[in-house]
Amino acid sequence: MTSPVVVEGLFVGRSRERWADRPPSAIHKSEASTSVYLTSTGFEWDEQADLTVHGGPEKAVHHYPADHYSTWTFELGENPRFIAGGFGENISTTGLLEADMCIGDVFQLGAARVQISQGRQPCWKLSAHTENARMAHEVQKTARTGWYYRVLEPGLVTPGDMLVRTDRPQPEWSVERVTRARFDRRLNAATAQKLAALPELNIGWRDAFARRID
Repeated sequence: MTSPVVVEGLFVGRSRERWADRPPSAIHKSEASTSVYLTSTGFEWDEQADLTVHGGPEKAVHHYPADHYSTWTFELGENPRFIAGGFGENISTTGLLEADMCIGDVFQLGAARVQISQGRQPCWKLSAHTENARMAHEVQKTARTGWYYRVLEPGLVTPGDMLVRTDRPQPEWSVERVTRARFDRRLNAATAQKLAALPELNIGWRDAFARRID
């Protein structure tokens, strides 16, 4: 079992206009210094600007490893967004990476209980936010995407709480493996079929894999 880790950062933010002649965004988040209640669709005081592609019950919480930011700095140079909370995540930790986490993993998060549903599929807003036109592409290419949780049990979450894994129903399907498969244009039909039937995977990704079986 993965050892418990500390929630080092908890980030929330409201949607606002960020860029001229472009849709609003809530990617810029502020660090919470106190407890925040986690509902079935996300943290109170947090929101998503476009619910057709962000947020909702299957993408209620985004977790991004703070470990990646030093790697991004090494590869791409200094950027003020390469710090915890810089990619619009809600949860920041060190010591957990996409290769360590599996689709369907269940965690106790403070008083709440959450389950990994999918990796992140970054859009143009991440590129705009970091002022790097290739940022979304680089995140996707490297599978350093972080992951989303669905909320199984709402509850209060406090910075400094422990994140403790309590169940792993799909040990062979790491977040990294499934995310790489999602973006693999040459994915074989057998793998697509297995992922299309993975019950813990977000239905949107299952449908995408189903379309690739033939």
